[in-house]
Amino acid sequence: MEEPRWLDEHEQRAWRSLMKMQAGLSEYIERQLRTHSGLSAADYQVLAHLSEAPEGRMRSFALGDVLQWEKSRLSQHLTRMQNRDLIRRERCATDQRGAVVVITAQGRTLIEAAAPRHLADVRNVLIDHVTPAQMDLLIELGDQVEARLAVLDQKPG
Repeated sequence: MEEPRWLDEHEQRAWRSLMKMQAGLSEYIERQLRTHSGLSAADYQVLAHLSEAPEGRMRSFALGDVLQWEKSRLSQHLTRMQNRDLIRRERCATDQRGAVVVITAQGRTLIEAAAPRHLADVRNVLIDHVTPAQMDLLIELGDQVEARLAVLDQKPG
């Protein structure tokens, strides 16, 4: 087996900084959402996508694709949300094996109440504190890594 190419000090600092930023942002957003709306970040993501979908409806597989969640994680989370009357699941009219996820009135009320505060939190922690050039760099890096992951996901094992 080939000797690993260890990260040099600069590369390691960049990697650890990214990991610390990602963990910190996730923890902050999760805490703010739970404190101010009672929603988890996962709840918010599901409700946001459904609220933006035509008639508040999405096929389960399409929702899983945009969230990039495994089927089992999506199913378990949707069951918890359905038990709280945030969403409901219906049979798909065109595919009896498929399901459609629908935002409920309560789910819509919660996302509409949570969204302005969530937006303010995102601005407070990131958006309003970076330059336009830094914002462009974030977009470029995100797109580049996403493209690389897509290539790697296509390769066998």
